[in-house]
Amino acid sequence: MKVLSIRSEKKDSKYWMQLPERQTGNYDPRRKVIAVNSKHEYQEFMGFGGAFTESAAFTLSEAPAEVRDEAIRAYFSKDQGLGYVLGRVHIHSCDFALENYTYVKEGDKELVSFDISREDQWVVPMIKDAMGYAKEPLKILASPWSPPAFMKDTKEMNYGGKLLPEYYESWAKYYAKFVHAMKQREIDIWAVSVQNEPLATQTWDSCIYSAEEERDFVKNHLGPVLESSCPETNIIIWDHNRDVIVERGAVVLSDQEAAKYVWGTGNHWYVSEAFENLSALHNLFPDKHILFTEGCVELTTTSENAEFNGYLGSWSNCERYGRNIIGDFNNWSRGWIDWNLVLNETGGPNHVYNYCEAPIMYDRNKKDLIYNNSYYYIGHFSKYIEVGAKRLEISVTKEDVHAVAFRNPNGDIVVVAQNEGWIAELSLVVDGEGININLPDHSITTFVLKDK
Repeated sequence: MKVLSIRSEKKDSKYWMQLPERQTGNYDPRRKVIAVNSKHEYQEFMGFGGAFTESAAFTLSEAPAEVRDEAIRAYFSKDQGLGYVLGRVHIHSCDFALENYTYVKEGDKELVSFDISREDQWVVPMIKDAMGYAKEPLKILASPWSPPAFMKDTKEMNYGGKLLPEYYESWAKYYAKFVHAMKQREIDIWAVSVQNEPLATQTWDSCIYSAEEERDFVKNHLGPVLESSCPETNIIIWDHNRDVIVERGAVVLSDQEAAKYVWGTGNHWYVSEAFENLSALHNLFPDKHILFTEGCVELTTTSENAEFNGYLGSWSNCERYGRNIIGDFNNWSRGWIDWNLVLNETGGPNHVYNYCEAPIMYDRNKKDLIYNNSYYYIGHFSKYIEVGAKRLEISVTKEDVHAVAFRNPNGDIVVVAQNEGWIAELSLVVDGEGININLPDHSITTFVLKDK
């Protein structure tokens, strides 16, 4: 490794700092280290992305055309943005929709009235514009927040409740109809998750599944339906927090008849930062994948996750992004899908007032975009780690410093280091060769070691 280029982002600094390329040299072995062993490779990187919610798409529809275009370019352009290649959509309404809605008329078990034309107004155009900037097919995950009210024991889309057994088959076919309807719009649905947050009774669209109910729904209904009508669409289970991901995943994946339909397990960051649980699940089922499917900073204090809440633009918010991205990648996660791509300046719209931060927000009064710190922190990963990169073995001996390393397909090694403490004097050592580095306090730094 002969050439080292560095990019750093520091608290209270407005812009990224591009430092000149440096030659590698001797390092001080007495320093704390970030040590990379490039001979040990792990999972392949899939990319970053965000969610095309109705709220995000509606918010951009309120912006001038050039501002809307800027936001989409800032995420999906490889040259001018973050280079997103993943996405997520909700199957009918979620909390970040303007209201509760479904694609069928009340009581239509046969799905004769199925119609997703509502999405043609805002969501579909946003996805197509993103595809244009990405210049490649996006891998899009579709997730339901709740079945239609008539299919549930509560007859209510909000406040949890359960899917009634007599609607299992009809609900499974609902996913397939959504996949086909999006295909007609030239949008491929790469995967569906069984249920967004199946263990949470929310004040918004939600539905509860036990692990056994999720297993049986996949095994007897969703898996066979998708296999017969949408064989290229994958299934992701759990789609909830890390705290019980092992127990929830194991119930489904230890059943061979259910597991054969499952691509992998999705996780969110709320409640728990027990990253090691992802490795435990991987070690139990190494042929299945792990993908981060949702995370955001909530701006309300009524949530069960209030201890993690920041305030709009807080530096701790972007550090939460960096820490969670590094923690998940170091424990076998293959990619990262953020929550809302764009929200307005209040953190909405949200039909139950569950306001949140997004990396980019639109100020309706100033007719301009707000780039939060999290946008730049994500860029320290997404702009430099390429799809197809392999994670490398890494160790960090300095407290409050988190780091991850990947080898890109062209041979370059990318190391992203986040310092959540005071200035850190370290050595970066790759395969025994290294240099002394200083990480500013509360900063994130990306090192690119070119194989020249």
